[in-house]
Amino acid sequence: MPAAIDHASSLDVLMVSTSYPSTLTDWRGLFIRHLSDALARRRDLALQLWAPPGDSHPAVHAAATPAESAWLAALMQQGGIAHLLRNSPLQGLARALRLLQFLRSTYARSRQVDVYHVNWLQNALPLPANGRPALITVLGTDMQLLKLPLMATLLRRAMRGRAVAICPNAEWMVPELAERFGDLATVRFVPFGIDPGWYAIERTFAADAPARWLAVTRLTRGKLGSLFEWSEAHFRDGARELHLFGPMQEEIALPDWVHYHGPATPAQLMGEWFPRARGLITLSQHAEGRPQVMLEAMAAGLPIIASRLPAHENIVFHDETGALCDRPQDVATALERLDAPDANLRAGAAARAWAAREIGTWDDCAARYTALYRQLLDNGQA
Repeated sequence: MPAAIDHASSLDVLMVSTSYPSTLTDWRGLFIRHLSDALARRRDLALQLWAPPGDSHPAVHAAATPAESAWLAALMQQGGIAHLLRNSPLQGLARALRLLQFLRSTYARSRQVDVYHVNWLQNALPLPANGRPALITVLGTDMQLLKLPLMATLLRRAMRGRAVAICPNAEWMVPELAERFGDLATVRFVPFGIDPGWYAIERTFAADAPARWLAVTRLTRGKLGSLFEWSEAHFRDGARELHLFGPMQEEIALPDWVHYHGPATPAQLMGEWFPRARGLITLSQHAEGRPQVMLEAMAAGLPIIASRLPAHENIVFHDETGALCDRPQDVATALERLDAPDANLRAGAAARAWAAREIGTWDDCAARYTALYRQLLDNGQA
């Protein structure tokens, strides 16, 4: 194992990610941009980032070669490997193998870094056997990956001989990860952060206008879940409005009572939509990690109406910050209660207070990761 380092020195960290926004208005992989920028702002780190090309903090050093960068950009345009595996398995498999080749080369060029920060489990598969510590973040889609034959075995092989911290961004993933890898790694829940701009939003209601509810999601059948079926009776007459935002990733017929706007930038949501909305609604049945848009909505003081999933149960507290729904009647009850301004503002204030206390900002998130880097280096465990 590498020797313990002087805390006064700067840590050299290599972060790898297959997702990154191409511009300041791109929604894809935006959390990686926020996280890498927050890490780059720290004076005790030097950050190399291997990711698709895009704007970044001046202190971030691009680790991808021009060929790797171009390939990653094309992969982002194709929707990513998980999307390709679902819709074109052979093409997805070919891209996955090529990704592993590129990562193997990247790790080989970066053998002297202090810590590898690997986003998504599959990106840890080609880690070199050099004893360097690794912090591996886990999102909801990674839990589906673990169901593939031999995947857990291959990951265990990549973890052996090094200090490893596996860091899911939601608490519900911890038990399974600990069962699979707890003998080789520390499994530690580490929440992402929230941009301070969301906390600064001031909400106002127009008494003479329909109550606006927002759904912000990728448009797939799993992500939409029962949204249309359970909501139609409450929105069709126009007394309330359901505004839907997000990229159309599957061919889905949208009801005529839904106001669909396509993808929205954070600036649009922050400046135009969140301040005048009654709340956020998600009835997803997808394997969620901890949906970032829900955390941002809570920081903005929006109540949440959500399906009862493990990912939602840890952030939406029934009758306190919003409502959890098991059946259509639950949606009706939640809408009726939260349409009342006093109850709505009370739930929104509770949501914002929880987000500030439990999540904080991206700088808080960067501090959490930096503490883990140092623990891995100094003690061989986190």
